[in-house]
Formats: sequence, C-alpha cells, structure tokens
Amino acid sequence: MPPKRLPPQKSSSPIEGYDLIVSELVDLVESACRFSARSVNAVMTATYWEIGRRIVEVEQRGKKRAEYGEALLKKLASDLTARFGKGFGLANLKSIRKFFLTWPEKQIGQTVSGQSASQLTPLSSEKGQTLSDLSSGGQGIARLRQLAVCFPLPWSHYVRLMALSSEEARRFYETEALRCGWSVRQLDRQISSQFYERTALSRNKTAMLKKSSEAEPGDLFTLEEEIKDPFVLEFLGLKDEYSESDLEEALILYLEAFLLELGNDFAFVARQRRLRIGEEWYRVDLLFFHRKLRCLVVIDLKLGRFTHADVGQMHLYLNYAKEHWVHDGENPPVGVILCAQKDEAVAHYALEGLANKVLAREYLTVLPSEKALVQEIEKARREIES
Repeated sequence: MPPKRLPPQKSSSPIEGYDLIVSELVDLVESACRFSARSVNAVMTATYWEIGRRIVEVEQRGKKRAEYGEALLKKLASDLTARFGKGFGLANLKSIRKFFLTWPEKQIGQTVSGQSASQLTPLSSEKGQTLSDLSSGGQGIARLRQLAVCFPLPWSHYVRLMALSSEEARRFYETEALRCGWSVRQLDRQISSQFYERTALSRNKTAMLKKSSEAEPGDLFTLEEEIKDPFVLEFLGLKDEYSESDLEEALILYLEAFLLELGNDFAFVARQRRLRIGEEWYRVDLLFFHRKLRCLVVIDLKLGRFTHADVGQMHLYLNYAKEHWVHDGENPPVGVILCAQKDEAVAHYALEGLANKVLAREYLTVLPSEKALVQEIEKARREIES
C-alpha cells in the first residue's frame, strides 16, 4: 500500500533544510507510485488488445457463426479463470474482444499517440514461429511495449468509451481525455452531459474546449484509488479486501467473527466481494452461506445514517447474487443492511424481493434478530473507539 501523505508539521529537526528534503522525497515516492500504476495500466490495455486480436483471429479461422464465437469465449473464460482466477470471465472477454474490434490495427496507427501501425511487430505463425513462441520471448514483450504507446489512456477509460455507438464521438472524447488529462469520472461526466454534441452545436467551440479541462471537486483520483483500481488489481491477481476506514474494517472483522460464533449454520464465503453491474463496480462487505436456510446472506455495512437508497442498493446486490452467485437448489439470497452511525445503530433485513412469504417468515425466525445485530454493532463500536 502506498504511503499516506501526512499534513505538513512543524519540523523539530536541527538539520538545515530538512523539511524541504522530506517534501521532495514524498513527492518523488508518490510520483513513482503513480507512474507504476499508469505503467501497469498501459501494459494491461495492450495485453487486452492483443488478446482481443487473437480471439477474433481464431473466430475468423473457424465457422463464421455467432454460436461458434460464443462457445469459444465460454471455453476461454472457463480455462483462463481456472488458470488466473479473476479478470477473464465471460463478460470481461466480451469487452476485450469488443476493444479490438473498436480499435482495429489499422486505426490505432492514427491515434493521438502518433504511433504508426506499420511499426508494430507482426505476430504471425506465417514466418515459422508460433504465437506462443513470440509471446514468451522478447518479440512478444516488444510488441506489448509498442502497443502500450498506442493506448495512452487507462483501461477504465476505454471501457467507458466502448459504450459509445458513434465513432466520431468516441474519437473526440478520447482526444479530449488525453489532452485535458481527464480522470474516468470527468470522462463519464462529459459523456453524460453530451459534451461532444454541445460542442458541435456551440458557436464558441474554443471556449467550450477550454472550460472542459477544468476539474470539479471529486473528479481527480487519489493515489490510493489509482493503485486500487479494480481493473488493475484484477489484472495483477491481487486481493482487494479493504475498507474505506480503519473503523469500518474493524467492524467488518468483528461482525464476521460474531456470525461465525453463532454456530455451524453460517459459512463464510467472502469479504469485500466485488461485483460489476454495467460499467460500475460495487463491493459487498460480507458474504455468508446459511446452511439451514440454504441461501446466501449478503451483508452491507454503512457508517452513516440509514436511507432508502441503502435498501435500493441492497436489492441491486440481491438481484445480481440471484443471477450470478446462487447455485441450483438454493433459496433466494437475503440481505442485511447494518448502519453503525455515531448516535444509533440500525439493522434491516431486505426480504421484500422474496415471493414466498412463508420462506420470508422462516428467514426471520432462523436468522439473528435485528435487535441482536444492533446490540453487537453498538458493543463493537464502543470497544473499537475506546
């Protein structure tokens, strides 16, 4: 984890110019961390483009039917996930394939990077070398380095750009994102506000483009966010089990231990389980399987006040879990929202999505009462804060 930038403090060192030395070293380390994150992003994007190219190449050699391509992606998703874990699910492979089709080799030579497509090292078995030979050797690495220059934006930017159907709009936002140094939040805001269309209709296009480079509060990624980007963590095979604060992390660990101590019915599945809905990433704080109820229990912890938006988000999680995580023969998942606000703790079960009211009553009978959960949250918070 990168070092946290501490606020400047009055120096107690007798060494002349010490504060300046510390400030310069902190800037150096933070710059190195950012450079490392961006370098990983560039290599990752180049790798995904190359994977997409090879998938399309295999498809074109095979039967030209949609069923063939779907079967190929499903088989690759299974084998690559077994080998690397996360990062190569069916949805991701579809995005990777679409990435190559959206930025074909003839087009990337005309990107804002100025890299010529003719300079790219060809990867072909026609010259007596297999793709695996080139991938494992120096030519494969050289190829990725050249491709990385062609894709100067982070992978998350390209994921957002792929959602655009207009090629002209996509090129415009790609160019402006690089020129202005937009974060993915800025890019998303500009696309959502139809900045391309508004600029095209504006009489003063120069003023519009100048204003677009101004960042709003919350636009810029912090150093931690850059390094903990879900795409980067997934690509590197790193775990992303982290919370937003020390208090939240401590409460999650406490609740995990508390539920496991209730008996053999709760089986731990995951902590900070990540899910992707559309282009948005979410995290489920705790995921359990209840053996008696034969269902998943999704637990979401909030440090603020309980709101209706929390219920809506939980139902989003439950719908996703029901479609992607529930196995045959299991009951629908149940959600638990825990709000550990300063003055009052709140616990709420999200059962409204259950069509079977008898099953809903059984859930409430078997699971810990909301009152018991509230007492444990309050107890844990007092102990942690003291």
